[in-house]
Parts: sequence; structure tokens; C-alpha cells
Amino acid sequence: MSKFWSPFVKDLVPYVPGEQPKLSKLVKLNTNENPYGPSPKAIAAMQAEVNDDLRLYPDPNGDRLKQAVADYYGVSTAQVFVGNGSDEVLAHAFHGLFQHEAPLLFPDISYSFYPVYCGLYGIDYQQVPLDEQFQIRVEDYARTNGGIIFPNPNAPTGCLLPLEAVERLLQGSPDSVVLVDEAYIDFGGQSAIALVDKYPNLLVTQTLSKSRSLAGLRVGIAVGHPDLIEALERIKNSFNSYPLDRMAIAGAAAAFEDREYFEQTCRQVIASRETVVAGLQGLGFEVLPSAANFVFARHPDKDAATLAAGLREQGVIVRHFKQPRIAQFLRITIGTPEQNQALLDALQGL
Repeated sequence: MSKFWSPFVKDLVPYVPGEQPKLSKLVKLNTNENPYGPSPKAIAAMQAEVNDDLRLYPDPNGDRLKQAVADYYGVSTAQVFVGNGSDEVLAHAFHGLFQHEAPLLFPDISYSFYPVYCGLYGIDYQQVPLDEQFQIRVEDYARTNGGIIFPNPNAPTGCLLPLEAVERLLQGSPDSVVLVDEAYIDFGGQSAIALVDKYPNLLVTQTLSKSRSLAGLRVGIAVGHPDLIEALERIKNSFNSYPLDRMAIAGAAAAFEDREYFEQTCRQVIASRETVVAGLQGLGFEVLPSAANFVFARHPDKDAATLAAGLREQGVIVRHFKQPRIAQFLRITIGTPEQNQALLDALQGL
């Protein structure tokens, strides 16, 4: 603590990202990165941007990327926002859409950045408990609120809220923004972007870090009514007019344009997820139904922290959360078939 800090800084509780170990030869299954590399077309597009034009600022609007997203989802570019990772996009939404007198609602087990942003922007919030099966109950959100946000599939559980349930939730809060955070939607769900023309209070965010294998590039998007997008643009242009560099715009646009590669890698991850689920269940684990590129699992007779430590000793890293309701679960990223087998082999000895 320093005397030079602004008064509110001492009370902030920052987000803690998943570990990025410096050691090599680890089976890294802790941060939900895609085990397969980016589209070769995306890599080529980024390489083409490494030239003398780097002396010039990038397009502040990211129009090439906005057009690629609009073409992919069948929306207009006025309905698309792009930013430096979905966390930045979420931050702008918290700042520009959720600062109201009524509390923001989100699940009690959810993305742990949500309460961090509430603290940063002075937003009152209420956490809504998941049910005993760790599912969102739509009826619990039908009350006065200053906004609703939830990941779909949820994180860290991986559980999916079907699109018809998302629509019921929207219908229950027509006077506040409902933000559906779709970081993992491509691994087993139907995007709520299909509903944006019907519901002007719906904002959908996505990231290119997971299904498009570009976690190192830092690109996120939002799709919604032009009025919501304008609010995000006003916040962005009051904070950083150039959130995406030339390589990010080119690579992200090419990733959206290469549908074949994207669909192929998603199918591979989904197939591997089913193999991992079967393997874990064969070892006695309970595994929550997952529509993401990870699974959330617990063993009835083995302590999760002990399992995580034991796996680490064998060079396999998974994520363990210490929240009371989920302290006995491990979140395990789906890796390559070889990585997945290494995980299962290591668990057999614990």
C-alpha cells in the first residue's frame, strides 16, 4: 500500500488469472486454451501485416473484423463491437450498461471477473444461487435488476442454458440489459446472437481465445442492438481508440472467414471431451454435463486439492477453485488425445 494510491485502490480485489507456468514438458490443462493451433489462414494474414505499415496506426474501428463477424452471423456491422479480448469488452459493458440503482444479477458460481468489475466500477450486485445440479434457474432472475450477466455455457461448470431458456430470461427483464457471455458456446451450444434482432436489451459477447485458438492475440467481440453497441463505442473511444493492432484485426478476420478449419477443430475438441468424460467416469468421478472445452469433475472419495497436487507432481496441471460449493471439483481443459490420456493415466495412480 502506498500513500500515492487513489483512495479506492486499496479496496479493490483483483482477478487472479489461471497459472501460466514457465516450465516446459507440462500437460497444461488449466486455462481452457485450445489444444490445436490457429487457422493457417489467420497466421498467414497476420504475417502479411508485418511490414513497413506498422509505422501507421491501425484502423480504430476494426472495420475488416466487424465485417467478417457480421458476415458470419448475418447481422449488420452496426451491431458489432470489437475489443482487446472479451474481458475488455465486458469491462466496457459493465461501465456503460450496468451502472444503475438496482443491482446487477449473476450466478453465485460463475466467471470470477464479474465481482471484480463491480468493485472497479462501483456497481451493486447480487449473486443468484445455481440449483443443486449447478444449473441456472431462469425464474430466479425475474425480479428488479439493473442488468443480468451470465456465461453460457457457464464457467467453471460447463453447463449450458438452452436457447429457449435464454429467451425466457430476456422476456422476464425487458427493461434492463441481459449480457450472455459466450466464451465457450462453439463447443456445444446455440448462440444467442440468433435473438439480437428480436430483443433490443440483449448483448452477446464472445472471444477468439477458445474455439478459434487465438488466446495469445487478445480479441473479443460483442453483438447486439446498435444502441448498445454505440454505448460500448463511446466508452472505448473515451479509454483507448486503438484497442486492436493490425495483426489482431487481420488474424481475427481471417479466423472468422476460415469456417472449415474452425468447425474441424471444434469437432475434434468435442470428440475428445466425450472420451475424457467416459475415462473420468470409469475412474469413479462425477462429471457435470459440459458444452464447453473443459469438464468439471469431482470424486466422491478423493479430495480435489490433493488430486490437483498429485497431478502436478506428475506434470499435469488442472484448475482447482476454493469456493465452498465447488471446492471438491477440478476444472479440466480438454487437450489433445495424448494430453487427455496422460491425465487419465496420472489419475489412476492417485
